[in-house]
Amino acid sequence: MTSPSGPHRPEPEPLPEAFYLPAGDGVFRPTRATESPWDPDTQHGGPVSALLAHAMRRLGLEPGFLLARITVEFLGVVPRSELRLAARVVRPGRRVRLLEAEAQAGGRAVALARVWEIAARPGELPGSVAPASRRSIPPPQPQRFFAGLVRWGYGEAIEWRWARGAYDRPGPADVWARPRIPLVAGEPTCGLDRVLIVADSANGVGAVLRPEEYLFVPPAVTVTLHRHPEDEWVNLRARTRLSAEGIGSTLAVLADRRGELGSVTQPLLVTARR
Repeated sequence: MTSPSGPHRPEPEPLPEAFYLPAGDGVFRPTRATESPWDPDTQHGGPVSALLAHAMRRLGLEPGFLLARITVEFLGVVPRSELRLAARVVRPGRRVRLLEAEAQAGGRAVALARVWEIAARPGELPGSVAPASRRSIPPPQPQRFFAGLVRWGYGEAIEWRWARGAYDRPGPADVWARPRIPLVAGEPTCGLDRVLIVADSANGVGAVLRPEEYLFVPPAVTVTLHRHPEDEWVNLRARTRLSAEGIGSTLAVLADRRGELGSVTQPLLVTARR
């Protein structure tokens, strides 16, 4: 983390074109928008998660399936350097199928994702099993991040509107988030992209310890959906629990303005900064 150089926040830098720039042959170049809060030379897990799901969609499989669950394993820090992605079908099927994608940096695997997709059957179930519960979004707010963090590429690439909590106020959170730029330059951004770009932020928005004093890093993230988003805004209601042994977990409910979408879960490595 860096410290402010004076009493005023500097003017924000222009946003990059997207989180990633395609470089051909499954290679993507990360922009400043992927920057982690822990280290400016590493990537936040949200854009990486969305890019892995993007690679699986590019397999060009039979349409009509919807992502129901994705688990992303971070095999180490993801450097802010070129990522080479490869995806495959692990288990084909008529009703469910399992997909996998891997991201490599410098010839080393840095993240692995597995997705369960379920065949969509519109009208199969009565509408009453998925009632709508509309939620409103707070008005625009000043964009503030963790204490002492003046520049943060990922944080600036997303608009944050807090209904409860704040980055610099530890505790349970209720926050709306909207990515300001596409996931991949030159390609449309879908609702699933937006959810995955934001979902790995759950442990940050719902932090119970101050990041200038403690690290709380998720080695994995799981997103489970019962409905795909219909909105550009994603809502996270996040809560973190910790134990004295130095581990923790974050659980967040995902929603859009129509109502709940699913959940995010993250295991946490928690340690005091030395």
